[in-house]
Amino acid sequence: MLEISALEWAITIGVIVALLAFDLLLAWWKPHRVGFAEATGWSVFYIAIAIAFGVVFAMVHGWDFGTQYFTGYIVEKSLSVDNLFVFVIIMTTFAVPEEHQHKVLTFGIVLALIMRAIFIAVGATLLNLFSFMFLLFGLLLLWTAVQLYRHKDEEPDVEDNLVVRGARKLLPVTEDYDGGKIFTRENGRRVATPMFIVLVAIGGIDLLFALDSIPAVFGVTQEAYIVFVANAFALLGLRALFFLVKGLLDRLVYLSTGLAIILGFIGIKLVLHWAHVDISPAVPEIPTMLSLVVILGILAIVTVASLIKTKNDPAQKAKPGSLRARKERTDQQN
Repeated sequence: MLEISALEWAITIGVIVALLAFDLLLAWWKPHRVGFAEATGWSVFYIAIAIAFGVVFAMVHGWDFGTQYFTGYIVEKSLSVDNLFVFVIIMTTFAVPEEHQHKVLTFGIVLALIMRAIFIAVGATLLNLFSFMFLLFGLLLLWTAVQLYRHKDEEPDVEDNLVVRGARKLLPVTEDYDGGKIFTRENGRRVATPMFIVLVAIGGIDLLFALDSIPAVFGVTQEAYIVFVANAFALLGLRALFFLVKGLLDRLVYLSTGLAIILGFIGIKLVLHWAHVDISPAVPEIPTMLSLVVILGILAIVTVASLIKTKNDPAQKAKPGSLRARKERTDQQN
């Protein structure tokens, strides 16, 4: 079992909070269009930090835990790319000015980290108290994998959903972004700007992704500390990654299929672990190193196949996938 001292927790959280605070202040005080060179620099910086942390962590606590961290980090990083698809849709749907996209993304990352920290604490507690939670988490991931594969060519309707509709009913919304403000005054009354609706949409998406990603990484490791740092370092680089690859996202036409396979694989891993613990030790488990190899292999195949497909057929455009078809959602609303 991994033993993390209170000092190590405090230092880790302090470093992550400091990085988040710097990113948030940079986005808030100096809104600007993020170019390719800047996005590349920040992406390399955050990936280097994540790798350096993993190496030091493995040297201190052993490479078994280090492998769990790197596997969890890769899982969360791959799922975060799907997050980027939806962020792009939100930015496009609500026509967010480029100089304010940095701010929206940083807010989304902070909110996602808070939500995931809460879910990690709850998930770790439940797993420690009830071993059958491994079965429930595994079945949840298997269901998610099937639904994502079924609707891999769908796009989530980020504008016409319950959260955004509720926000529009609660507050009047202006047509103008008014310099990136969340609230402004119009005809003497306080009203929301489209930025408020964008942040609400981002928050709703963060919640949905947290519900999927936390069980996925618990399928790799049951150590709450590793789950937290894997999520944190994957999310820290999300803002820069958005600006770096948003022009390439359309080419990853098989990403949703690959993520569905990864989620299904981890779901099976969780179910086998539950059966090994609660039914019989004879039930085999999937080793972490094998999980790392399988996940990396799936991502490599998906990426190469996507690039070949779009090179041969430039008209092909990637979709982020959805857990429900748009037609089903529309029917329910009607």
